[in-house]
Amino acid sequence: MNRIYAMQRANGDWFAFDDKGRFRVPIFHNISDALIARSRNFEMLLFKPVVLDAVLLKQLVPAGGAKDVDFCMVSDPSSNLDRGSLVKLAQVASLITA
Repeated sequence: MNRIYAMQRANGDWFAFDDKGRFRVPIFHNISDALIARSRNFEMLLFKPVVLDAVLLKQLVPAGGAKDVDFCMVSDPSSNLDRGSLVKLAQVASLITA
């Protein structure tokens, strides 16, 4: 199984930013990239990287909520987070179960 990381707060909130009325959730290939991105983005300081699995993916995108949430794979954690590659929910699900 591939490990994909997303950023979550202690209270269960997920880090996402507004992209024209949709939530865009940055995801990372490894924990190092997630920590670098967090150190460069003040708004992420209260979040920690967690391994995204099928259970957490269902929390993040409740049934019927896929039309409101996008994911972006951040390849370069030093760059702006919205420059990540757009990844559809089905692709994320296949990445975490592969």
